[in-house]
Amino acid sequence: MGRAGAHAGAALGGLTAMGDGVTTADLTEWLREFARLVDENKDLLIELDAAIGDADHGANMHRGLTAAVAAIDEAAVATPGALFKKVGMTLVSTVGGASGPLYGTLFLRLGGALGDAEQVGPEAFAAALHAGLDGVVARGKAEAGDKTMFDALAPAVGALESALAAGEPWGAALRRASEAADAGRDATTPMLARKGRASYLGERSTGHQDPGATSTALLLTAAVTALGELPEPVGSAGGTDGTTAR
Repeated sequence: MGRAGAHAGAALGGLTAMGDGVTTADLTEWLREFARLVDENKDLLIELDAAIGDADHGANMHRGLTAAVAAIDEAAVATPGALFKKVGMTLVSTVGGASGPLYGTLFLRLGGALGDAEQVGPEAFAAALHAGLDGVVARGKAEAGDKTMFDALAPAVGALESALAAGEPWGAALRRASEAADAGRDATTPMLARKGRASYLGERSTGHQDPGATSTALLLTAAVTALGELPEPVGSAGGTDGTTAR
């Protein structure tokens, strides 16, 4: 079976790169690229979910992200925080199953962590992503090894934070996060599911890649493509309030 997660290569054109951090326009491109990758891998996500779930993860994520892109096209958002809140609310209202609440919470927490900042430095982005992870944990009660999206998202957050703390450049840190998400996705295959519908299968849940971890890996792949080639922020990166040094 083919696996999603291969990096798409060069960054998207037409981004608004700012010296102090990523902008709302940059982050919008991240969401568009995530939606594109989900569309491209929709059949794979359906196939993975058919083995251990309701076979609807690909269709649900595609529907939700299509609606989210339409929502941000229709209503201009001024800040990254407002962008993520709009996406989160749209996903909650349009995506069925567990994916809507979990991904919706992820983006709502991202938006809340960034507040009203107009640009986002690397450390602020990492802190917001960690807040999103905390939201996923609070909503789904998942832990490492449960065979869920947590198994891809938590390693990605940890890798991003560690790389930035070690002084690695923004693009390299994002690539490490994406690689960690891919590894976490792959590690779900032999796991025994302990959460969600897959857990009802018991031992039969082993040997199947988790669809939620797979879509999460796509989210990090999209970050590398859309954000990884942007110029490094000028000066030190921002703190957890979403601001950047100037």
